[in-house]
Amino acid sequence: MLEVIGRWVNWVLVANSFLIFFGFAWFVVGLLGRSLDIPLGFDLWLRLWEPFFTPALGLFMGGAILSGILGQVKKRWPGSSQPPKA
Repeated sequence: MLEVIGRWVNWVLVANSFLIFFGFAWFVVGLLGRSLDIPLGFDLWLRLWEPFFTPALGLFMGGAILSGILGQVKKRWPGSSQPPKA
């Protein structure tokens, strides 16, 4: 059961990381366009920051913490297939 949850958490984290990288690239391009007075979507990015990118960052941080906790629980779970590391 923990492996299935761990796989889903990892899948969501990977998909979310691509979303975050896309948002960062959009931010850089939009900011560069704004400095050159070319409309490249920086104002739209600013409107989407609070309802879209902020929760994505929070989900990424929470998922990374959850992934670490699941890894520790799985390591200490009785009958785990991995031997404990010294």
